[in-house]
Amino acid sequence: MAELKLKDLRYLVAVADTRHFGRAAERCFVSQPTLSTQLKKLEDYLGVQLIERQPKRVALTAAGEAIVARARRILEASDEVVTLARAHRDPLAGVLRIAMLPTIGPYLLPRVARDIRKALPRLDLRLYEYPTAAMLTRLGAGEIDLGILALPVDLDGLEARDLYDEPFMVAVPATHVLAKQKSIRVEELRDETLLLLEDGHCLRDQALEVCGQVGVHEKQDFRATSLETLRQMVATGAGVTLLPELATQGAYRHARGVVVRPFTPPAPVRTIGGVWRKTTARHAAIEAFCDEIAARVH
Repeated sequence: MAELKLKDLRYLVAVADTRHFGRAAERCFVSQPTLSTQLKKLEDYLGVQLIERQPKRVALTAAGEAIVARARRILEASDEVVTLARAHRDPLAGVLRIAMLPTIGPYLLPRVARDIRKALPRLDLRLYEYPTAAMLTRLGAGEIDLGILALPVDLDGLEARDLYDEPFMVAVPATHVLAKQKSIRVEELRDETLLLLEDGHCLRDQALEVCGQVGVHEKQDFRATSLETLRQMVATGAGVTLLPELATQGAYRHARGVVVRPFTPPAPVRTIGGVWRKTTARHAAIEAFCDEIAARVH
């Protein structure tokens, strides 16, 4: 009897992900007839139908759904074996898949990327952006190796370390009375209109926590998808917002029509950290990457 092959499980998972034989074949770098033939052989070997083949629709059977779930874990484990072997040969080489929050990546990377490339030249860094929930899901599924996000988070099966604390700043229209001050007390935001990111962004929850006790009113008919949208809305005079400190530095220091002021000490902060799977084979590379960030952001 033929053995169960990892490549056939990869074909099956590709079909499950794409729901299309042609796209699955492209993803696996094989022809569509080859993929279809191998999946039929897999069904014959297992003695159960995995895929419902219809002219304009591809679906998994109940057995197919259950087997795909197990196949993902098998493939993840096989990838870990290869990664572990490579890591033992050279722990600071190879691919390291890193995800950052959209409110972190664009502002942190310009500050640290060049130094990290010099310090860890053999690492092939693959960078992604996800909100917190999606990042944790992909971490758990083995799709990324390291997440850079705001702590605390649920660490089920994960480990974390603090990297740096980042103060919040207040962004107000240039014509606002608070723009004349050198610093702003949280209480001075009372009765202001607060502009926030849309649901799903942890920065939204953090801003509400900072301002929620002093009577700040959230603008109900507006939700931004990025910090840059928030910045532009502040410039129009629509309200005020809170920005992480790194998002007010470098190229973002002099946004037209916006004045950024620090909070009067003690300023509210968010803690940025790294999160990874306890079972990862890339622990040495992850620690080295985190060390570089912690050393360069104060």
